[in-house]
Amino acid sequence: MHILIDYIDTCNLPVSGVVQVKYQRAFQKLERGSVPQLCIFVLFLQINAFLFVVWFCFLAAGLHMRQIAGLGISTQRATFITWHKRTGKPFHNFISWQDLRSAELVNSWNKSLLLKVIHVIFTVLHFLTGNDQYLAPSFLTFSTQQTSMKLSWVFKNIHEAKEAAKKNNCCFGTVDTWLLYRLTKGSVYATDYSNASATGVFEPFTKCWNPTLCNLLSIPMSIYPSVKDTSFNFGSADSEIFGAPIPIMAVVADQQSAMFGECCFHPGDVKLTMGTGGFWNVNTGGHLFASRSGLYPLIGWKIGEEVVYLTEGCMSDIGTAIKWAQDINLFTNVDETAKMARSIVDSQGVCFVPGFQVSVNDPYLCASFMGLKPSTTRNHLVRAILESIAFRNKQLYDIIVKKVRIPLQTIRADGGVSNNSFVMQMTSDLINKKIEKPANADMSSLGAAFLAGLASGFWTDKEQLKKLRRIEAVFEPRKDSEEYRPAMDTWLQATKRSLHW
Repeated sequence: MHILIDYIDTCNLPVSGVVQVKYQRAFQKLERGSVPQLCIFVLFLQINAFLFVVWFCFLAAGLHMRQIAGLGISTQRATFITWHKRTGKPFHNFISWQDLRSAELVNSWNKSLLLKVIHVIFTVLHFLTGNDQYLAPSFLTFSTQQTSMKLSWVFKNIHEAKEAAKKNNCCFGTVDTWLLYRLTKGSVYATDYSNASATGVFEPFTKCWNPTLCNLLSIPMSIYPSVKDTSFNFGSADSEIFGAPIPIMAVVADQQSAMFGECCFHPGDVKLTMGTGGFWNVNTGGHLFASRSGLYPLIGWKIGEEVVYLTEGCMSDIGTAIKWAQDINLFTNVDETAKMARSIVDSQGVCFVPGFQVSVNDPYLCASFMGLKPSTTRNHLVRAILESIAFRNKQLYDIIVKKVRIPLQTIRADGGVSNNSFVMQMTSDLINKKIEKPANADMSSLGAAFLAGLASGFWTDKEQLKKLRRIEAVFEPRKDSEEYRPAMDTWLQATKRSLHW
């Protein structure tokens, strides 16, 4: 059996041996039925959330720790922490990809003469060589979402981290690295290729941490962990934590993990994740593609000699916008939204422009409703929100078709918003492609379990994994995409009016 922990919280993770032993005994009693079930909620309030998830999974499966052959970890990408190498003490809380404290630094760099010079140099190199390795630096623009800028901010503003780095005593880690470090009591300090490539500090072309960028931003090269295969024996969780040593057989970033869970193993396979944000990922096989149009290259996974690359495009405010609409009582249950949207012929010209999070292209983009009328109802507002998701899916898909020089094959969707049949059908209509939705929308968990299973020998090849896929629904085009053109043109106009607010 295999278990995956999909941990995306951004709090510190204290691991107390006393607390662990105390609550391991409590869980053993719970397994024997001698502790009331209410104990679970007491434990949740008192112990580490990560460990609670693991123990709860064991209980739900009716398994003992010693029955587990391997553990896989899928985590949110780019969120990171730094800590003292000798003491293990963090210098700060986790800094998430949404953190804005580096905004002033970002603006300064983007206006600098040095960055313009870099653009010219790499533009010439790309022109002379045709090598895509030089394309991304030729239009490099920094943003607050990038790990590189937030790391630079750390070493400019957190004195303890700066001083420790001077003595080679500073460690950097994304969530996966921190979990590995704590689960193994500090004996394993590593990450995998998928998580490393998502930081923007790791060069996917050369498969190493980028010394040029680090020198440019005054980030010490000594802080980075070693990079291992995605499906790999990272060592075992200390037996004091779970009561038995559990091999950690896979570490993978959430979007790449979802790609693997969807069995998008072949060039041209496409995954669409619609969760808090939205991500389009294309398997590009052994080839890396860089683009000026908002697409960026990633390492999907590395297993032995096999390295699979992805091209990714992202959009913010997918699930975020729906949750906000629920918070202001536009609807009670998210399951109502598809029915509400279908209860009317159209949005009556109402457009929703998402902009709750800082845009890479325009940090001053504002969220807005436009086209409101006295006759506008909740149904129109909800439909406008859902339509905005489908319209942005169409935008990203068109960029991918134009820029990725690989014929696109199967499109598979996952994430909580993929359960919304209105969004799924409208997206299928707009892109004129069939979209498969799996029975389980939480693919990042399944992907890490697959990778852990391969590393431990539970499964021998990917063909076995394909047989485990379960498709719940298939959405095929029902309307000509041209029927949506007036509504999409109106939405694009509304988006332009929300820029530079």
